[in-house]
Amino acid sequence: MNYQKENFQDLIERMESYLKEKKYVEARDTLTDLEPVDIAYIMESLPEDTIPVVFRLLPKEPAAEVFVELDSDSQESLIKGFSKSELKEVIDELYLDDAVDIIEEMPANVVRRILATADPETRKNINNILQYPEDSTGSIMTTEYIDLKINLTVEDALKKIRRVGQDMETINVMYVVDVDRHLLGYVSIRTLLLADEHDTMKEIMDDNIISASTLDDQEETARKFEKYDFLTMPVVDKENRLVGIVTIDDAIDVLTEETTEDIEKMAAIAPTYKPYLNTGIMETVKSRIPWLLLLMVSATFTGQIISSFEDALAAVTVLNAYIPMLMDTGGNGGSQASVTVIRGISLEEITLKDLAKVIWKEIRVAVVVGIILACCNFVKLMLVDTMLFHNPITLTVALVICTTLVFTVFAAKLVGCSLPIFAKALGFDPAVMASPFITTIVDAISLLIYFQFARMFLHL
Repeated sequence: MNYQKENFQDLIERMESYLKEKKYVEARDTLTDLEPVDIAYIMESLPEDTIPVVFRLLPKEPAAEVFVELDSDSQESLIKGFSKSELKEVIDELYLDDAVDIIEEMPANVVRRILATADPETRKNINNILQYPEDSTGSIMTTEYIDLKINLTVEDALKKIRRVGQDMETINVMYVVDVDRHLLGYVSIRTLLLADEHDTMKEIMDDNIISASTLDDQEETARKFEKYDFLTMPVVDKENRLVGIVTIDDAIDVLTEETTEDIEKMAAIAPTYKPYLNTGIMETVKSRIPWLLLLMVSATFTGQIISSFEDALAAVTVLNAYIPMLMDTGGNGGSQASVTVIRGISLEEITLKDLAKVIWKEIRVAVVVGIILACCNFVKLMLVDTMLFHNPITLTVALVICTTLVFTVFAAKLVGCSLPIFAKALGFDPAVMASPFITTIVDAISLLIYFQFARMFLHL
């Protein structure tokens, strides 16, 4: 059953009524046909003290799927309230990669309880994955996959799938290995079903296979899903031995997290991984204040530039009125270039070797944009500012402002397109070089250009 977002409020109100009146059967039946992610949304919209009650109404398998979709705070609250047997039931139903994701979000005391409850094999696999670097492909892979030996027949392969497939994350694709577990190829379930039962994996497998290494960056691996339209991807170690797989849902999660992180960095916010409404006031403050302090201090240079030209501003006071316009235009122009380039870098369309091409393109864009803005601004200065607002703008002052506009846009585009590429080449996140940081640099440059042209044309 599909529900539109606006209908969820009716479901939430109905659930609250059932729980208040202790009509637990009706409450359970209300959730029966919903998807796990929708049940999680409804649970998190209910009063906090009712979440454990609703969770216990769910059958075992759906309950585990819903648990994965809950935010980390709700998961932690449930785990603390679970009995040992309840926790074991949930952990046993989770896919390994989901269990690892949950553990990474939990405090140490909760992690110890989860690991103590898990069976030895699950605990071993969880610990193995947790040993990989945080942003590596190994940290998001699962070991719940089906591998098939190269000499296995189709008949025996199907028997194995029926025997162990129930506990695997996917059976759409199986990977073919030799006796030492070296990855040789893959076969799809479609290929197996259509093949002769006496064919071997060697005869029917596709050996044109793309894999990821355990130490590859997880975002790089996720991009391969996007590029090749994969549903799963094998993960190998340094000796090309198959150690796990990454599935499309994990790849989407990685891309979502990385995109969110880039957006927050571009807005001068330290990355956070909680939903906005679940993030505390002080936590939000801590994520924003460092960058704001840095940008506030860096703006001191802008103030010093203005102070050093006080005499010029005093002589022609009308120049003051156009400082904000020039700084904003320069900052916006730099931001446009940087955001475009950062997107290209994230999609692997732009690398350091493309720097000259990028700069040459932005130079041409800057010239055209700068001239158009200068011409439009000149008309505005002469008609609106002079005739309507009666500002004392001479042709020379207009020339200073418009010429500065052209050169400011030019400088902003160069800074905006080049800094992210240099940052990436030096190993920094190019998103850090986005709007706020570039705007601060361009502000200082635009003021220097402005006052130099003012001195040149107005003889200040």
